[in-house]
Amino acid sequence: MAVTTSDQSPRVHKLPQHTYIDALRWLPHVSTFSRHILFATYDSDASSPSLQTLTFSSSQIGPSLAPQVSISAPSRITSLKVSPSPFSPAKPIAAAATFSGSALFYSADLINGSLNLEFAVPETGFHTGPVSGIDLSDSGSECVSVGEDGRVNLVNLTKKGFRRVFESNGLVSYTSVRWASPVEFVTGAFGFGLHWWDQRKPGGPVALFKENWTGGATSGVVHSIDIHQSRKHTCLAGGSSGTLFAWDIRSPKQSVVLSGVGFRDAPKNSLVESDVWEVQYDNYTHSSKIINSSSSSRILPAMICSEDGILGVVEHGEEPVELMAEPCAINSFDIDRQNPSDVICSLEWESVAILTRP
Repeated sequence: MAVTTSDQSPRVHKLPQHTYIDALRWLPHVSTFSRHILFATYDSDASSPSLQTLTFSSSQIGPSLAPQVSISAPSRITSLKVSPSPFSPAKPIAAAATFSGSALFYSADLINGSLNLEFAVPETGFHTGPVSGIDLSDSGSECVSVGEDGRVNLVNLTKKGFRRVFESNGLVSYTSVRWASPVEFVTGAFGFGLHWWDQRKPGGPVALFKENWTGGATSGVVHSIDIHQSRKHTCLAGGSSGTLFAWDIRSPKQSVVLSGVGFRDAPKNSLVESDVWEVQYDNYTHSSKIINSSSSSRILPAMICSEDGILGVVEHGEEPVELMAEPCAINSFDIDRQNPSDVICSLEWESVAILTRP
């Protein structure tokens, strides 16, 4: 496997934690000098899940995290998303899905340092079993949820209720979800399957994609999805066996494989060999080929983290760039939208790493 390293390697600082970090997200900046991070944690000794906000600061010594507020969660967190509040910039909305099948919505008061539960969707009638994926709309007023029970639900935070969008009755199990527009979203499933939904056309997905790259050697699971704001017709998906591929709704029967092990169309220089746990478009990485190209078919650079401890950037047609390699899994990461040179990720060995790119 050919992997390049960045000409200017990022500065990496590792901060041990006292609990397991299931998920983490940067919170929107209140000001230039005030930055916060949201943790979903689990204390295995006490079997207690919680949500925590921390203040992020940086000095010549390095970055540091100071606890701001911590509250107990009713169940372990399976998915965590953050969106700016339509009512107050200083109180972003945080959505947390749980193993028990509920969804919780908090307002994070970053000035006064509090997390306030605004609304909870109880387990009864929502999902049977864990909620495997959620995503907040850009407006912060709607949340879509999916589960391995085959249910797709839409939560209205203004009306504080939800409606069932789809019930597969066990025929399909969903693992991830991402908004594409105010009325469209994409769900990931087993078999490297992707479904495109349009609320203007109820009854089921409007487009489907499923590819068997390995000839049945592995079932494949889509663990994470991302959609770029400027190219909402293209979905980026990461999953089993180091798989990273892009699906363009304009060509619904085709895909572009960017990374993978044992797939017939995968590049030989695939970055990872194990499950890709999370994928995000990387707005920090710029390619001269993309800048000078007028074609919208070229896939923009993406960052991934994996079970075999790799954090890196994959670019269409280029050598992948390894940013960090750990002896344990990197379960989650997030790129600061307002300062994309900063990346925070959670390590399986109860610690977080903060990367600052030059």
